[in-house]
Amino acid sequence: MSAVLAGPSPGLWAEAARRLRADRVGIACLGVVAAFLLLIAGSAGGLLASGWQREVAVPSAPPSFLGPRPAQAQGSLAAPGGPLADLSAVDPLAPRYAEWNARAAQFQQVELHKLQTLPLGADRLGRDVLAKAMKGTEVSVFVGLMAALVATAIGTLLGALAGFFGGRVGDALEWLYNVFTSVPGILLIFAFAAVFGRGIGTVVLILGLTGWTGVYRLMRAEFMKHAVRDYVRAAQALGASAARRMFRHILPNVSHVVLVQLSILTVGFIKAEVILSYLGLGVAVDQVSWGTMLAEAQSELLLGHWWQLATVALLMALFVTAFALLTDALRDALDPKLRGLDA
Repeated sequence: MSAVLAGPSPGLWAEAARRLRADRVGIACLGVVAAFLLLIAGSAGGLLASGWQREVAVPSAPPSFLGPRPAQAQGSLAAPGGPLADLSAVDPLAPRYAEWNARAAQFQQVELHKLQTLPLGADRLGRDVLAKAMKGTEVSVFVGLMAALVATAIGTLLGALAGFFGGRVGDALEWLYNVFTSVPGILLIFAFAAVFGRGIGTVVLILGLTGWTGVYRLMRAEFMKHAVRDYVRAAQALGASAARRMFRHILPNVSHVVLVQLSILTVGFIKAEVILSYLGLGVAVDQVSWGTMLAEAQSELLLGHWWQLATVALLMALFVTAFALLTDALRDALDPKLRGLDA
């Protein structure tokens, strides 16, 4: 008996951490997501991709590890030879051709000196695709995560209030929910975009204020179900306040549902940012994101320049897959129905 009572049982978060550490796939995905977050921090701090707007290569230069690729010889401005070589009597600009050719040759030498080796190639303006992808990752992942956090927080809070209290509070929140769901989502996005304008913060607000309805419905049902459970009634009998019962007792037991919704919204909002930027309602014109890069890659692909599209697609697939699998692992670690099954 003394051995059984020797130490306290592990808490909710300690047990969840133990279960997560036992999930190899979850740990690997955590490493991938952490690497993306470090990339975002380095880009935001100016340590990475600070010069993504500089033209450092020949336009549409393909990926290369063998050194810079010089531009192909440009056509000369020299006057045509033959019987009409002396055009000074006909063309008043003919004496300037030699001067222009000398200036063009000097400019070309300076530009070739600045060329760099680009492992992922260059875009149509000669900008490094790798640097653009790093900066675009910062913008797109930040928008997806922050908008998902805003939408999840709003939906969780409103769903908790509606499900726990019910009555007039629930009726008022149901009316608000019905207003938002009765209007097509794309029209709501356009309306908010017209009011707030363009920019990263605007996209986060637009997606967060229009994407909370699904989380609200799920959390309302979960709080209605848990509000009448014995452990919540016992907390009430011990004098726990309504806020403590909602967020200290019920919320940890429905956190796996919140994580699933956060994962779904993050993936969906990253795609929504792509669409908004493609339509001109996303990030500003002087910024770059996965959406703007995909919009540029559409025209480049018609010319056989595939590297920008492949880079963005690879980064999107890697982050979205790792983030979804990580949230699945966190859900399994926090799900009360699965606790004790692996003991």
